[in-house]
Amino acid sequence: MVDTPYYLIDEAKLLANMRVMDEVREKSGAKVLLALKCFASWAVFDLMAEHMDGTTSSSLFEVKLGRRKFGGETHAYSVAYADHEIGEVIENADKIIFNSISQLERFAEKSAGITRGLRVNPGVSTSSFDLADPARPFSRLGEWDAAKVEAVIDQISGFMVHNNCENGDFALFDKMLGEIEAKFGHLFERVDWVSLGGGIHFTGDDYPVDALCRRLKAFAERYGVQVYLEPGEAAITRTTTLEVTVLDRLFNGKELAIVDSSVEAHMLDLLIYRESAKISPNTGAYPVMICGKSCLAGDIFGEFYFEQPLEIGQRISIQDAAGYTMVKKNWFNGVKMPAIAVKSLDGSIRLARDFTYEDYELSLS
Repeated sequence: MVDTPYYLIDEAKLLANMRVMDEVREKSGAKVLLALKCFASWAVFDLMAEHMDGTTSSSLFEVKLGRRKFGGETHAYSVAYADHEIGEVIENADKIIFNSISQLERFAEKSAGITRGLRVNPGVSTSSFDLADPARPFSRLGEWDAAKVEAVIDQISGFMVHNNCENGDFALFDKMLGEIEAKFGHLFERVDWVSLGGGIHFTGDDYPVDALCRRLKAFAERYGVQVYLEPGEAAITRTTTLEVTVLDRLFNGKELAIVDSSVEAHMLDLLIYRESAKISPNTGAYPVMICGKSCLAGDIFGEFYFEQPLEIGQRISIQDAAGYTMVKKNWFNGVKMPAIAVKSLDGSIRLARDFTYEDYELSLS
């Protein structure tokens, strides 16, 4: 048995999402690329690579990981490339997408031998959080002026648009894509490929996958382009738990349980967006606030209901712990980094990676 804390990736649940990827690829003609900014645990890349076309990145290191560990098409994107890294980015990518006309022109000579694209910003999004809204006022994410983009269109062969965030509403996706077409459609007609980014929650319950596929196929046919999607959460949603153990119990107006993990260190997005973790089934007569072990006062996973009072030594599974967790985990307070384990299709559990004091020491100087 693996000692807690550890992330447990369930390959059977992952495969269920991958089958939806296959359906979208087959029915729409779109290619799907794993967004490494959301999930980069390469212990399961072999399985995912059978159902996805490659990876997309946000940095040099992600480009290299995609090339070395996933294969397929490797798309490079970054908000800004540095002079000392652009050469290595190009060496490891099949396509490079520039965030601005300035960067496109600055690295025009160095990138002349690789397929190039440009990010455009349509000024609309589905994000309910200003922090994550790519279309927020004064956004630095992509070019918004179609006339300026048209002036450099001979230097690129495609576009990337990313304006969806956990969007499970197909009607909203359809509406916004229409707005994007109204603004940039005359430019789409002049390129070979368009990436519509990630944030489309098409592996969610009851999502109208057929309608999405028809819309994507019609878009591709109208403009004569290869469509790409860049799923992150959609690829790995509901596949992974964070397994923790109760270390102590307290009562301070509420029942409190301290576990051997930390929200700030191991599920940082919960703090950033002020959200609660998920525990299933979250039913019963005993409410307990699950707390992390760091010294941060607000290190709290949330308040949940249990069928019986929690006991010291009891294990708890925190649900949906794949996206934007392992890629953001940190060594705050020197709390032990969760191991990474994989539950294989045959039901066996293998330890993919454990972390030691030496890893902590080497992360510093």
